[in-house]
Amino acid sequence: MPCTRGSESGFPAWNIRSPCEREQKNARLVIKILAAHQRTRETYGVKRLHSELVDQGVQITAYRVRVLRKKLNLRCKQKRKFKVKTDSKHHLPFAPNILKREFAISAPGKAWVSDITSIPTDEGWLYLAGIKELFNGKLTGYAMNERMTTDLIIQALFRAADRKLAEKGLVLHSDSKLAIRIINRLNKLGSVDISHR
Repeated sequence: MPCTRGSESGFPAWNIRSPCEREQKNARLVIKILAAHQRTRETYGVKRLHSELVDQGVQITAYRVRVLRKKLNLRCKQKRKFKVKTDSKHHLPFAPNILKREFAISAPGKAWVSDITSIPTDEGWLYLAGIKELFNGKLTGYAMNERMTTDLIIQALFRAADRKLAEKGLVLHSDSKLAIRIINRLNKLGSVDISHR
C-alpha cells in the first residue's frame, strides 16, 4: 500500500493549520442549515430549505444545501395523510337517548357528556377522550393515547369516577361508537346509565 511522501516537519505544520476558507464557510452554513431545519419543523426539502435560507439573507446555492444536508444526514418528515377512523356502518347496539338534547341539568353529578377528538402533532396523531359535567361545563375526566381504543374511553371514565362526582343514576351521553363497547362493563357497576345517539 503506497503512502504519500512528505517531509517529517511538514506534518505538524499541516496538523495545526487552520481550516481553509471553504471549510470555515461550510461550518457556518451547517449551523444555519440545522437552525432552519429545526425552525421549519424538519418538513422542508432541499428547494424549500434553500428558499428559506435565501430569505434569511444567507448566500448559498441549492446544490450546496443538498450536499450539506446529505453530509448531515438530514431528512424531512413526511406528513401522514389523514384517515377517517370512525365507522358509522357498525352493527353495535344503540342505547336509548335518555337526555333527548336537554342539556340544562339542575344539579351536579346527574349527567355527563363524552367525546373523542384527534389532535395532529409533530409525532403523529394524538387521541383525546374527555368527560364533561353538564351542570357546570367542567371537564371531569380525560385520557390521551396514540390509538383510539376502548381503553381510552374507559381511562377517561374512571378518572372522572375517581373524583367521586358521580351520583346514583348518572347519565353518560356520547356520540362515540366506542362508548357502546363499554356498556356491559359499566352496567356491571350498576350505577351508570349510558345514552348514545
